[in-house]
Amino acid sequence: MSGSRAWDSSDVPARLRELLDGHRLSPSQRRIARYLQDHPREAVFLNGMDLAKAVGISQPSVTRFVAALGFAGFPEFRDHLRAAVTDGEGARPPAGSELQSMVDSEIRNLERLRDNLDDQGRLAEAAAALAASRPLPVVGLRVSAPLASLFGFLAAKAHPDVRVIDAPGSVLEDRLSRAAEAGATWLLAFGLPRHPRELAEGLSWARRCGLRIVLVTDHAVSKVAEQADVVLTAPVSSRFAFDSQAAPTVLCAALVHMMINLLPAAPLEDFESGAAERRLFLTD
Repeated sequence: MSGSRAWDSSDVPARLRELLDGHRLSPSQRRIARYLQDHPREAVFLNGMDLAKAVGISQPSVTRFVAALGFAGFPEFRDHLRAAVTDGEGARPPAGSELQSMVDSEIRNLERLRDNLDDQGRLAEAAAALAASRPLPVVGLRVSAPLASLFGFLAAKAHPDVRVIDAPGSVLEDRLSRAAEAGATWLLAFGLPRHPRELAEGLSWARRCGLRIVLVTDHAVSKVAEQADVVLTAPVSSRFAFDSQAAPTVLCAALVHMMINLLPAAPLEDFESGAAERRLFLTD
């Protein structure tokens, strides 16, 4: 097997869960992994096309799946799976344990984020730059759009001009150009898996407009990270059907917290007073 570790023949489902933890898999590839966990004995008799039909995806997706796990091809992968099943299939995990394992992976991500925040210098640098930018454009495309919207909603309670942009292409370029013309100096971008091509193009345009970039992403080394002046990283969990963003969400909250501490308190106090007067929120 090319570059992959030996299988634990006593527990096929556990081995597959371990592989999911160690590799970035697409949603289609995760569907393959779940099928193998649920049907290991049936899977050892399938070829790549049969497995694709059973899962409901394309045959090239199966090829990419086994390559992502470090195998030279599907026959090699199937031989190792067959050996694991033949040597003795372990007991299926009890109900709920797979989801608990997924949550555990997210807890580990939060612990990694906490450890990284021992040195807050880069986060403080980003917060100061964003607080000083007038206006402050915030970009998030596709899966990153909700996080950009959350940051914008919270930051706008203290920052006088936050502009959230979640549309790609010429709309993104137009709004970045207008922000730069209005005096913006920095841009905050969220780039979480899978990184859309339009984000890389938008960041390239931002640099042409003279904007500097703070990027919140999952890895410091990527095509989108290459264009950023400050990169803040928070891991995502790839164990769920779609990536879970607990750690990036906490990092977003931490960035807002530090930024608001650098802004005048009056806008936030005015909001609280207005909210009480208008009875915006229910009280117990």
